[in-house]
Amino acid sequence: MLIFLHCSPFEPRIRPLPLTAPTCLCVSVYVVPLLYTSYICLDWTYILNACTLRFPFPTDCSQELLNGIPDSGETEIFPNGNRGPSALVYCDMETEGGGWTVIQRRMDGTTNFFRRWKEYSAGFGNMSGEFWIGNELLHNLTQMMPMTMRVDLRSESESAYARYSSFSIDSARRHYAIKVSGYSGTAGDSMKYHNGRPFSTRDRDPYPFITRCAMSYRGGWWYKNCHEANLNGLYDTHTNHQGVIWTEWKGKDFSIPFTEMKIRPTSFTPPPQP
Repeated sequence: MLIFLHCSPFEPRIRPLPLTAPTCLCVSVYVVPLLYTSYICLDWTYILNACTLRFPFPTDCSQELLNGIPDSGETEIFPNGNRGPSALVYCDMETEGGGWTVIQRRMDGTTNFFRRWKEYSAGFGNMSGEFWIGNELLHNLTQMMPMTMRVDLRSESESAYARYSSFSIDSARRHYAIKVSGYSGTAGDSMKYHNGRPFSTRDRDPYPFITRCAMSYRGGWWYKNCHEANLNGLYDTHTNHQGVIWTEWKGKDFSIPFTEMKIRPTSFTPPPQP
């Protein structure tokens, strides 16, 4: 016998709950005018817990992991809880216990990263491929609570990572300046040089008469004079220090084929493995 179950009013559900079908399957139907989400349940024992989520409005991927979503992929988050709009992000649920919100990826050169200020502010690219999450969302995410950042780098059979225990991005009024510290890892600390620097793009540089770094090195980044890391540089470019660079790992004349930047709350503890 089928048992029909309705979740709490206005609870957002865009995918099945982490319950194995056919025990409980979300059919993504909103019952007008009640605005409930309908679930078809084959086992009445799930009635009490099928719609219970620890974080009904997850603010980042760490809360999605704690909601029981175990797989990496695109998901919807609510950076301001139920008081603001949602955002589509990519979650890494595997690396170092999972719960990472991915903020940048380079992998094949299909996306142009030599972009203008508004584009970097809003974000661009394809979540399943190359993208930049957007400086405004990045600012909002890092102002909610203390964040850790991890940078993963790969080149053929080699890999390295850099982990920063403290990471935040300031507001647009302050040019999305970066604060980053607490390095550990295997890639070397190429972000220390950029700590405290404002973000620069081809059409907006806080110090245009001194460096013009974004124009010279073909990216959007927290340039100083000019870079030790340039992960948004020209893909597969190995000359003039314009490539996808992490100096402490491969120097300035090698463009790294794969990079991924990701953040999660510093206080996060991964859930126990089943």
